[in-house]
Amino acid sequence: MTDERESLLPEVLRLLPWATDTGKPCYLSPAPEGGVLTALADRVENQHLRDAAEALGEARRVLADPAAGALALRLALTACARALANALRVAHSRGLRLGAEDTGEGSGHDRQPRGT
Repeated sequence: MTDERESLLPEVLRLLPWATDTGKPCYLSPAPEGGVLTALADRVENQHLRDAAEALGEARRVLADPAAGALALRLALTACARALANALRVAHSRGLRLGAEDTGEGSGHDRQPRGT
């Protein structure tokens, strides 16, 4: 019964762009006309994608600087890891809503990056 229920979740529920305080995924049963929580999730997804673009730009600046030290590299990599995890969660959620098959392998939507 659990496998059957879990296989229905992506078709009925929206994976939200945040997790519980224990790292578990959050889902929303969206109303056909949208709603406040749907609009908030859309805004958070868009912010995650803007953050990813910003982290990528910063990482490129650090990598282009031959004098960049270990701390600058570590900070840029940490920001990129966090942004990539969030962007993958957004991509996974949007893919589910478009009807893409969810293999559950390597999607990263249920994992939080370490050190965040």
